[in-house]
Amino acid sequence: MSKTIETLASKLADDTMKAMKELGEDRLFVEVGNVLAAASQTLEEAYITEIRVRMAEEKARKFLVDKVKAARAEKAAAAAPPTAE
Repeated sequence: MSKTIETLASKLADDTMKAMKELGEDRLFVEVGNVLAAASQTLEEAYITEIRVRMAEEKARKFLVDKVKAARAEKAAAAAPPTAE
C-alpha cells in the first residue's frame, strides 16, 4: 500500500473519530466508509483498518484503566482500618 493512501486513511480516521465523539454518532465511520467505497476501494480498506485499530485501542485502554482503578480501590479497601459497628 502506498504511503499516500496510508497517510490519507490515517488522517481521515483521526478526523472521523473526533467527529464521532463530538456528534455522538458511534457508527459514523460506516457512513464515511460507504462514501469511500464508492470512490476508492483501496482507500476504504485502509480507512476501515485505521478505524478498527483506533477503536480497538480505545476499548483496550478503557479496560486497562478500569482494571487498574479496581485494583487500586481493592488495595485501598484492604489497607483501610475496619470500621466499628
